[in-house]
Amino acid sequence: MLDKIFGYFSHDIGIDLGTANTLVYLRGRGIIINEPSVVAVNQKTGQVVAIGEEARRMVGRTPGHIVAIRPLVEGVISDFEITEEMLSYFIKKAHPDKPQFFSRPRIVIGIPSGITEVERRAVHDAAKNAGAREVYLVEEPMAAAIGVKLLIQEPVGNMVIDIGGGTTDIAVISLGGIVSSKNLRVAGDRFNQDIINYVRDEFKLLLGERTAEDVKIAIGSAWKNPQTLESTVRGRDLVTGLPREVIVTDADIREALSKSIRTIVEASKEVIEKTPPELVSDIMHRGILLVGGGSYLKGIEKLLEVETKIPVRVAEDPMTAVVRGCGIILEELELLRESLVQHEEELPPT
Repeated sequence: MLDKIFGYFSHDIGIDLGTANTLVYLRGRGIIINEPSVVAVNQKTGQVVAIGEEARRMVGRTPGHIVAIRPLVEGVISDFEITEEMLSYFIKKAHPDKPQFFSRPRIVIGIPSGITEVERRAVHDAAKNAGAREVYLVEEPMAAAIGVKLLIQEPVGNMVIDIGGGTTDIAVISLGGIVSSKNLRVAGDRFNQDIINYVRDEFKLLLGERTAEDVKIAIGSAWKNPQTLESTVRGRDLVTGLPREVIVTDADIREALSKSIRTIVEASKEVIEKTPPELVSDIMHRGILLVGGGSYLKGIEKLLEVETKIPVRVAEDPMTAVVRGCGIILEELELLRESLVQHEEELPPT
């Protein structure tokens, strides 16, 4: 009876709980939230000052006692209480007109493949404590494949590479399950750090994380461009301590990212090597699908195609593939139940 009451008042939601961004799909309405996974906390009082986009604007610009925290590191929860606060904020934002008691939705959350049972339990418990009625977990490559409407239930091989903020998930999917996969802690955040380290070493200039992100988006590439791209970056001179600006080229950024990109390429080859020959044949015919924010890096599909000798394409709107998959699972829960990692009833007791 209570379940029917809660179901009447609340709308189920799908969440792509990312290291860099959190996206929320509201059943019946589509994607309604796309905000950074950042929480600003007043250390003097312990109070949360801002969450999401408002908190992101504070990064690097706050007084000493206000700290902007990213509660997820490399795809997993590093600060349980702050993650709970963030999820609670997004659930309330998805149900602005509903009394808090009644806005207890069922939630499907995308998680990285290959994380531990403890890390899964942390996501489940954080969502429960934030106000979820039921929590379902799905691995992000599976959610992305569902989101872009691949034929995952058929006995054919589909390969998905999801380059997110904290992790890169590489998986081969067939008959509604993951056949072989690899999870790397190398993704968008590592790319930013690579750029910071390169500019520090080559130009003796210290950049902020947001500046590194901006230059990555503007001129970052994994494959040589026909024409040279340039960008002006501003930071603190490590010698004088004063502000300075330098011009960096796409070749500089490519060199900065080369080691991390190579790690993703080699991991993709490893997954293919572990895949049964029949499925590899399917993948050669169907191609590899790139999703996640990292797939916007210019030329990365070309590099992967040359290295793996398999056609590679970037999904339409790759950043939202996972959350769209979570939404489709909500709409067809019984049909796609086999694709879930586990339901809360299957989790071991705490």
